[in-house]
Amino acid sequence: MHPLLQLIRRHKSGEAVGIYSVCSAHPWVLESALRLAKERHTAVLIEATSNQVNQFGGYTGMTPAQFRDTVFALADRIGLSRDRVWLGGDHLGPNVWQDHPADEAMQLAETLIHDYVSAGFRKIHLDCSMSCKGDPVPLSDIDIATRAALLCAVAEKAWLQAGGERPVYVIGTEVPVPGGAKDNMEGVAVTTPQAADTTLQVHRLAWRLAELDNAWGRVIALVVQPGVEFDHQNVVHYQPGKAIALSQFIEAQPNMVYEAHSTDYQTPHAYSALVRDHFAILKVGPALTFALREALFALDHIDREWNGELNAAHLRDTLEQVMREEPHQWSRYYHGSPHQQYIDRQYSLSDRVRYYWAHPQVKLAVNRLMDNLRHQPVPMALLSQYLPQQAQALCAGALSNDPQHWVMNNIQRVLLSYASACEPRHDRQQSQYQEYESE
Repeated sequence: MHPLLQLIRRHKSGEAVGIYSVCSAHPWVLESALRLAKERHTAVLIEATSNQVNQFGGYTGMTPAQFRDTVFALADRIGLSRDRVWLGGDHLGPNVWQDHPADEAMQLAETLIHDYVSAGFRKIHLDCSMSCKGDPVPLSDIDIATRAALLCAVAEKAWLQAGGERPVYVIGTEVPVPGGAKDNMEGVAVTTPQAADTTLQVHRLAWRLAELDNAWGRVIALVVQPGVEFDHQNVVHYQPGKAIALSQFIEAQPNMVYEAHSTDYQTPHAYSALVRDHFAILKVGPALTFALREALFALDHIDREWNGELNAAHLRDTLEQVMREEPHQWSRYYHGSPHQQYIDRQYSLSDRVRYYWAHPQVKLAVNRLMDNLRHQPVPMALLSQYLPQQAQALCAGALSNDPQHWVMNNIQRVLLSYASACEPRHDRQQSQYQEYESE
């Protein structure tokens, strides 16, 4: 039995437990999540998306097997057991190939699913909601479910060949726009129980017709819209009162919870409320690379003041230049005046900056920034000016003097809000232990 299925059963038995899913390929984000799991003695769920990682490399240049190897190599280096690293695939289906005819897109999606499961990914989000070339817009619920069942059969066959734990599945497609909303967010509607029930019934029938009854018992979550969203500058926060009916609906479904996408930038209280209300799988991505960017920009300020303009790495200037010269990752999303586009490039909550960290010029600037601050240790007063929380942790002996660890600490501060909501018993035990030690 996959540990995720065990976790869901604990939740269904009345424990307010959940899991957060780290949706990022940045090595510092991955290492931050792995180190936090090691420190807290928990598992960590890391997911790759179909456009990020696929059989052709995706925008990261990695296949599923290569992404797995990257994550496991990081885990090995820090001493985290591989059995505590859970891998998932997000939006797996024909999404990347919507400009192909449906038959061709689905064949490519079958290879995608096969490669993910063969590489050891065991949490599989089956998403066939998108219309391909020649399809009606939108697709019917029956077409979506039928295609998802076809991909589930591929996953089951790949698992039988590969061995190991059986895959668990997530279905449903009613999600916020990946990476945040493009336009205004007025009218963000919570999924109705009726819509959730329709999705379940249609998928259950499709699984039965495809003779996948055994696999249906491993469908652990339904993706819905709980009423959370963010755009470039604003966040729609979770309001439990609006999701009462939806929350009550899932209580009658055995072994199944909700998966909530785009939960970035919610409050710690909201994460606890989401888990309590059975949105027990919380996806986070841009908020983590936003925290990475925050810390790197702070270090860029420190570098310029401490080492001088002539010797500084000028990371922000380099990043801005690269984004302006290669605008394909942000130009469809950031509009308005030139100044507004600049503000969005630098500070948008959707964080399109995350697509540029692997650029050779940007990587070179980051490396030079780290070298500058390592060779010329930063005075505490200057660190406190730009990264006060990290300065306090450094003074308390809870953080090393390596600038990369300061960045990772900023990322972990985001992850801690999720971890505390998903593992409340862990924090209570830690608090009791600390009280005992102080006595």
